[in-house]
Amino acid sequence: MALPFLLGIDTGGTYTDAVLFREGEGVLAKAKALTTRHDLAVGIAGAVDAVLERSAAAASQIGLVSLSTTLATNALVEGQGGRAALIMIGFGPDDLARGGLSEALGNDPVIFLPGGHDVHGNETQLDMTALEEIMPDLARTVSSFAVAGYFAVRNPAHEMWVRDRIRELSHLPVTCSHELSSKLGGPKRALTTLLNARLVSIIDRLVGSCEGFLAGRGISAPMMVVRGDGALISAAEARLRPIETILSGPAASLVGARYLTGLDQAVVSDIGGTTTDVAVLDGGRPKLAEEGAVVGGHRTMVEAVALRTYGLGGDSEVHIDDRGLETRFTLGPRRLLPLSLAAMAHGGIVLATLERQLRAGHAGRHDGRFAVRTGVPDAVAQGLPPQEQALYARIGMAPTALNDLLTMNSQRTLLDRLVARGLVHLSGITPSDALHVLGQQNQWRADAARLGLELAARRKNGAGREIAASPEDLAERIVSRLTRQSAEAVLAACLAEDGAEAIDPAVSLAVDRALRRTPGIARFSVSLDRPLIGLGASAPVYYPAVAGMLGAEPVIPADADVANAVGAVVGQVRASVTVVVTSPDEGRFIVSGAGERLLILGEEEALAAGRERAIAAALAQAEADGAADAVITLSQDVDAPEIEGARKLVEARIVATATGRPRIAAV
Repeated sequence: MALPFLLGIDTGGTYTDAVLFREGEGVLAKAKALTTRHDLAVGIAGAVDAVLERSAAAASQIGLVSLSTTLATNALVEGQGGRAALIMIGFGPDDLARGGLSEALGNDPVIFLPGGHDVHGNETQLDMTALEEIMPDLARTVSSFAVAGYFAVRNPAHEMWVRDRIRELSHLPVTCSHELSSKLGGPKRALTTLLNARLVSIIDRLVGSCEGFLAGRGISAPMMVVRGDGALISAAEARLRPIETILSGPAASLVGARYLTGLDQAVVSDIGGTTTDVAVLDGGRPKLAEEGAVVGGHRTMVEAVALRTYGLGGDSEVHIDDRGLETRFTLGPRRLLPLSLAAMAHGGIVLATLERQLRAGHAGRHDGRFAVRTGVPDAVAQGLPPQEQALYARIGMAPTALNDLLTMNSQRTLLDRLVARGLVHLSGITPSDALHVLGQQNQWRADAARLGLELAARRKNGAGREIAASPEDLAERIVSRLTRQSAEAVLAACLAEDGAEAIDPAVSLAVDRALRRTPGIARFSVSLDRPLIGLGASAPVYYPAVAGMLGAEPVIPADADVANAVGAVVGQVRASVTVVVTSPDEGRFIVSGAGERLLILGEEEALAAGRERAIAAALAQAEADGAADAVITLSQDVDAPEIEGARKLVEARIVATATGRPRIAAV
């Protein structure tokens, strides 16, 4: 009997990839389609239908579908996501200054409620009056709620009461902090919960789109999603805890890089349309971030691979500083819709506008730039202030030139807010357009790319000279800039891994001389101690030069363009549960975590109860996450110093981890 096919799907900011895989045979077919943000199922259908056609496989032969995505990562990097209300129980306004919470909150509402618990789970009375008063307004102006209680990891009762009341009054998604992390550190846990709440609608749309497409094709296999640590979880669990899918795509690419190259020691750099992700393989395994993943400048409590995510990719915004005698270029962190791609969908409008701007006797302030709706459901645009709503109403599903759209300087800020909410795409020149001009990419409209770069090249710098001699000249400079920023990103991640994070390659004169190979009496050089694996569709274009700049051996596997989708199907389910035992009084012990707290007399009895609870919860979570025949590993860390000659239990942490391959449907 033939083994079932495994279908891997990766939904990125620009492309959706699909691979058909079988144990013992590897990748049988692969395909790409444009990610369609207005209806993700369209891009998924394009990629999956293509691999089924190329492999001649029947949908009924698919036993597992596994999905990785950069949508959550990209949303945080670009500052997107739904508007969420943060409910903080037992905290005060001063706590917003801790853990980066205030910056992450931005203009979203926060409500402080009296209540919470102490380190042993004893409660302060909860008062929900403030919540009851403001709920009618919040239910109309936010898309989700985040609830964080003081010491909720020791007693989640207040979070659960508030969650249930919000659901009763609003019927909107609610995330509780104890559902995401068992670690102390209330403000950081609140930040993680807030980000999770913002991502609910994004991941819900993705999973729903994928499920709808699969059902339409008669594929009834279990569906999994890659977590940020490379493990797999069921689609249902991913919908509840979307924050765990941040760094899903990069984690899948690391798993895929290990499978595709067989290398145990390597630096892995994955360039996509929006981001570049860099991590290190040691002993064949990616290192996990001990203090939580950092994405978009936010330090979360999410366990994920230790990698650096940079807003640098093939579709990065090109910033041209022409105020000085020499023109300077920088890329990112925002993603633009490449002109070559915009013209493929709306050729007449884009090309006609670019040609008109090129014929004009004077340069317009926003030449070569457009705005277009992303096509997300109208509900996502609820609660816009009047000025933003008015500007949004003037933007349609076809690109509008910014020269026509922006009549006042203040409107640029309004437009940036619409972009940040994921309602509008900006379109302009990108490195992808530069590659089209140079003939190194050809899947979109090279004529639009050439017009856009020609418009930009005629800009004058501080010396009164045009910033580039030709579109080709400008394209070469953009590609060179992406190569240099990629090298800086890889080097910054490696330095951080070595504990030398204080060295910033972007500003260090010594690093600059080393990367440029500047001649001199004192010569600087830099090199990596292991190969550089380049992943992503454009990796063959950029990474030989990036590796050369860094003195490393370049390794670009044959399936580098779909490494994420490969990693999605070769991973495992892994569920960890932490139970904590503390002793508030002599002879009395409290077991907290993975359920209601227990009061037990006797240390050994409490530890035994903690182990039993952790094992049961880990197995139950692994089953919910989609594992078959999970295996348990158990660790126990007891902090019990002698105080005045007597042993005193401060804290015991019991961690149970259940690991197994995902359930695969019989075919």
